[in-house]
Amino acid sequence: MTDHAKFDKPSNPAPSNLAGVGNFPDPGQPVFHGFNPVGLWTLYMKEVRRFFKVQLQTIWAPSITTLLYLVIFTLAITGGGSNGAAHTVLGVSYASFLAPGLIAMGMLNNAFANASFGLLVGKMQGTIVDYLMPPISDLELMLALVAAAVTRAVLVGLAIYAAMFLWPGVDVSIHHPWAVVWFGLMGATLFALIGVLTSLWADKFDHNAAVTNFVIAPMAMLSGTFYVVTRLAPTFRTISEFNPVFYVISGFRFGFLGQSDIGATNDAVIVAALGLGALNAALALITYMILRSGWKLRS
Repeated sequence: MTDHAKFDKPSNPAPSNLAGVGNFPDPGQPVFHGFNPVGLWTLYMKEVRRFFKVQLQTIWAPSITTLLYLVIFTLAITGGGSNGAAHTVLGVSYASFLAPGLIAMGMLNNAFANASFGLLVGKMQGTIVDYLMPPISDLELMLALVAAAVTRAVLVGLAIYAAMFLWPGVDVSIHHPWAVVWFGLMGATLFALIGVLTSLWADKFDHNAAVTNFVIAPMAMLSGTFYVVTRLAPTFRTISEFNPVFYVISGFRFGFLGQSDIGATNDAVIVAALGLGALNAALALITYMILRSGWKLRS
C-alpha cells in the first residue's frame, strides 16, 4: 500500500445527513406529542427549589409575621390576661376565632408572592427563554407555576398551624377537614393564578408592588379575617360578599370552628365551595389563553 493510499476516502462513506439515525429525531420534529409529565415535574421542582433555597425568607419569616398579627390583635381587642376569655366571637375566644383566618391569609399572600415572581424576574433579567424554550406546553407551564405557589402556601400554612397549635389560649382543633383542605387549596390556587397574571402584566417590581398594595392587601384585610362581617353596616356587608377572599376565609374558618359567617352546616358552605371552584376554573382558562397568546412574553 502506498503512502497516499492511507488517505483515500472509504468506498462507502457515512451519510452526511444524520437525521433519523439512531435515537435522534428528524430536525424540527417534536419529541413530545402530548402531555409532558417529565417537563412539568422538572419545572415544578425548579420553582419549589428556588423558594426552598431561601426558606428562611419564604416560609419561616411569613410565619413569624402572622404570629405577630395574632399577638397584637389579641392584645388590642381583649387586653390580654384573664379578660381575654370574656371576648368571644362565634362562641369561641377571639384568639381561636382569629387563628384560622390568619393561617388562610398567610397562605394566600405567599401563593401570590411566589407565582408573581418567576416570570417577572425572567423578563427583567432576560432569562424568560428558560421558561419558553423547554419542550412544555403553555398549560404545563401554568400548572407548574401554580402548583409550586400552592406548595409554598401549604408549607407556610403548616408552619403557622404548628406554631398556633403550641400557642397558649388558641384552639386550632379541626371540625371539618374537607373544608380546611378545599378552601385552603382553592384560596391558594386563586391567588397563584392572580400572581401568574400579575407576572405576565408587570414589567418591573413597581408594577408587582402596586398589585400587592392596591389589590391583594385590601382583599385580604377586608375579608373578615379580623372580624365578623355580619357586624358591618349593610353597605359594607354587601361589598364584602363580592370579595372572593371572604368566602375563602369563612370557609376555612368553618373547617376549624364548625361555624362561620356563611353558616354552621356543610350545606351552608357548599355553595361557596362550588362557587370558588368555578371562579378558579374560569380564571385558569383566562390565564391559559393569555399565556398561549404570548402577551408580553414573546413580543
